[in-house]
Amino acid sequence: MKHSTFARALLLCAALAAALPAAPARAADALDGELATRFARLALDCVHREYPNKIAHVLNRAADARPPASLHPAFYGCFDWHSAVHGHWMLVRLLHVMPEGTLPDELRKEMIAALDQSFTPEAVAGEIEYFSADHRAEFERPYGLAWLLQLTAELREWNDLQAKAWLQTLLPLEKVVLRRIEDWLPKLAYPIRLGTHNQSMFAFGLMLDWARTAGDQQMAGLLIERSLAFHRGDRNCPLAYEPSGEDFLSPCLMEADLMRRILPHEEFASWLEAFLPQIPRDGSADWLAVGIVNDPSDGKLVHLDGLNLSRAWNLRKIAEALPANDKRRASLLAAADVHEKEGLANVTSEHYEGGHWLASFATYLVTER
Repeated sequence: MKHSTFARALLLCAALAAALPAAPARAADALDGELATRFARLALDCVHREYPNKIAHVLNRAADARPPASLHPAFYGCFDWHSAVHGHWMLVRLLHVMPEGTLPDELRKEMIAALDQSFTPEAVAGEIEYFSADHRAEFERPYGLAWLLQLTAELREWNDLQAKAWLQTLLPLEKVVLRRIEDWLPKLAYPIRLGTHNQSMFAFGLMLDWARTAGDQQMAGLLIERSLAFHRGDRNCPLAYEPSGEDFLSPCLMEADLMRRILPHEEFASWLEAFLPQIPRDGSADWLAVGIVNDPSDGKLVHLDGLNLSRAWNLRKIAEALPANDKRRASLLAAADVHEKEGLANVTSEHYEGGHWLASFATYLVTER
């Protein structure tokens, strides 16, 4: 990997590692068998459902006009590539963390069979072929690439023979994704402060989690260096401007969720005071209103259901990163409870526009990924 900042990044890794909070326990205490089964069914309904499908596809020639399953043999379902990836991650996550006997045996068999169907050397070779074509350097960058790393991170953490086999199958694609990220990060002059797929803060968080799981110090160092350069001096994030009408990620809260992964606890507490001074200290929950969805059949408007779920995990993790006696914790957790309740209530199969992806966000939240 060729970076002018590489040596400095490695020093940052070493300096910060001792102060970082431990990885959250992989528990599913809040996810009972009935809810986990419902989430798994939503994933099984979409990971191999080819249509409807929204492809983000650059054609280099007439022969590139092909159906989704031909373009993406592993990740063609769930309406789009990134949703297929995190749909597969959700199946792996539930198999990984749900206690034995929580999921019905027949359902577990279906989940394993679905993953076996997707994770084959031939399917992965087809995905790599797609990435290797001209004019596709930006494909699924950064959101889908980050979720692919989240998938392989989950497989690395699961001490299971089948998981190890799936990981070995996916490693060639992971290598391609890493090369894309390594090439992109040094060129990124500014953070991407959106509430949708291109947001850099959310992607950096998942990528950093992967780097620490995989023991990739080079990638971790580069992500830490870029994150500090972009965000260490940020002040007064305009939380009142959120949400935008199609957000599923909070720019302000995702940035704080990224920085709590990097800064030592006391330094993070001070940074957060300057970055989000509007967090109350009275334990109130109404300082951050939930996102409203007026039409859950609209694929863009339903993003706000995802915002409520992602905000909930942001708020919880930010609170956990603060000292135990910090008076902001109560208000952060109270707002998280409200957002979680609203978000989970809307994870249904009624409309495919939300049904193909919201359960992944709900699983990320409830299993405390």
